[in-house]
Amino acid sequence: MKQMEAKKQSKLKTQLNTPTPKVVDLFSGCGGLSYGFHLKDLEVLSGVEIDHQACKTASYNLHWKQGNDKEHLCEDVMTVKAKNLTPNNESPIITIGGPPCQAYSRIGKSKLKSLGEHRYGLNDKRAFLYKEFIRLATELDSQAIVMENVPESVNFLEMNIPQTVCEILEERGYNAVWTILNSADFGVPQTRERVFVIAVKEEFGEINHLPEPTHINPLFTSKEKTVAKYKKFTELGNFKLPLTASENSPDWVTVDDALSDLPGLFPSSNTSYVLNKMNTKMPYQTPPINAYQKIMRATGANRYMEMIDANSFRKTVRDFRIFEKMKPGEDYRRAHEIATGLFEDACDYYKIGINNVEKYNKLKKDYIPPYDTTKFHSKWKRLHPEKPSHTLVAHLGTDTYSHIHPYEPRGISVREAARLQSFPDDFTFNVPMGSAFKQIGNAVPPLLSKGVAEAVLKNIRQPQESEV
Repeated sequence: MKQMEAKKQSKLKTQLNTPTPKVVDLFSGCGGLSYGFHLKDLEVLSGVEIDHQACKTASYNLHWKQGNDKEHLCEDVMTVKAKNLTPNNESPIITIGGPPCQAYSRIGKSKLKSLGEHRYGLNDKRAFLYKEFIRLATELDSQAIVMENVPESVNFLEMNIPQTVCEILEERGYNAVWTILNSADFGVPQTRERVFVIAVKEEFGEINHLPEPTHINPLFTSKEKTVAKYKKFTELGNFKLPLTASENSPDWVTVDDALSDLPGLFPSSNTSYVLNKMNTKMPYQTPPINAYQKIMRATGANRYMEMIDANSFRKTVRDFRIFEKMKPGEDYRRAHEIATGLFEDACDYYKIGINNVEKYNKLKKDYIPPYDTTKFHSKWKRLHPEKPSHTLVAHLGTDTYSHIHPYEPRGISVREAARLQSFPDDFTFNVPMGSAFKQIGNAVPPLLSKGVAEAVLKNIRQPQESEV
């Protein structure tokens, strides 16, 4: 007993004598994960991102805007050494990051197969970049480590990647757990589940705290249902059930909560399309009218932004009239029905029949999207204003059919996508529209990351009896 008490006192002394840690972000993307740690007043010391445009976005928002004359490394993480990330041997460090998920994700598997065997399964080198993450995190002698990935990473060719990462980190002197978090539980207007590994070096304490949800599903899921959902993982020693919000917590943030104050851009399918430049600022429709809008627009105590940029959306002339007739929640099956009806009306109007093959086929191409109605359901969907958005993905960089605006007949704008990911309105995307969409779809929502950061700080500052 005395030995246990002495060990606890030693950990407490270590924590009290340790300065506030700084953050190193690996595979940073545009900086969503690290921005959540920034929101907890932690300095983002450095980061690595191979995509030049995403690196530019992260550098601007995490360094330049904060008055720091530095930028993320735009390099392949396999070539980076710890000394490149802490040139002045800064310590302590919290290392965070999300190794590429495409190898694990169901969404990307068919695409990867089409690119060749070297991009699929065990041949896809990206599937094992978690090893590079661990290498750098441990070379940095990190006080704490956070790794994020998609839920499919728990069953990659019968391998459980987060469990494997925890076991490796334990061998290297860390206490480690993994769990699954839903961004909607943390005030993000989007149902987006992600796996998080959280590790703390043994001398700094045990993991007594998991991220605490701030919002609740209005169709409240009981703890019993949560246990049943994750039963297959509970036998694994490092898995911890996610916490549930208290019953008096506010409901999940909806699409309408998130978007209703943003500028109107395209009221009807007859409106002339204008490609708004990414840096063009426009006035909001209303003052902030709910708690989420106040968070997104805040510039200080009871002060809020009055102009907003990134109001760019795609020109899809064929489809504006289809979007206009879709109801919230409807998908490509309904869109195809609408398009077919519009095409038939056009044939009657122009008196073009199937016997006039050339004109008939040309008109059909002008009205009906050429996608398979048996396979393409989820790739077109109109947002429901009274619910959180479904998951945003990197494919937004190619098109925005997956997220059709709930009120206007168009895909969402860059700023609307950012709002659905909980990027504050002063987070700047000084890149082309397509790149901004891709970066947002790939990002960790900052409000979810903030919840993770709070848990990490509790674990390294407050050694207590286990609360998990």
